[in-house]
Amino acid sequence: MTYRVLDTIVLDRDLPDHGLRKGDLGAVVEVYEPDGLEVEFVTASGRTAALLTLNTRDVRPVGDDDLVSVRPCRRSA
Repeated sequence: MTYRVLDTIVLDRDLPDHGLRKGDLGAVVEVYEPDGLEVEFVTASGRTAALLTLNTRDVRPVGDDDLVSVRPCRRSA
C-alpha cells in the first residue's frame, strides 16, 4: 500500500506507551521512503495525543466498513 500525506490510517497494533490502541485513527503527516510514516493521532477536541514515526506494517487504510468511536486517551504508567 502506498500512503500519501493527509491520508487517514488505522493503527493495526496497540501502542500502550503512547496511549494508543489497535483501531485508533491517525493522519499521515510525512512519508519516509521506503516504508516509514509520520502519523499524528489527535483527540476528539483536536489536541495532538501522539506524533509517531511508524512502519507501514503498523497501519492499514481506512475501510468502508470501519466505524468511528470515542474513548478516553490514557497513557500507561
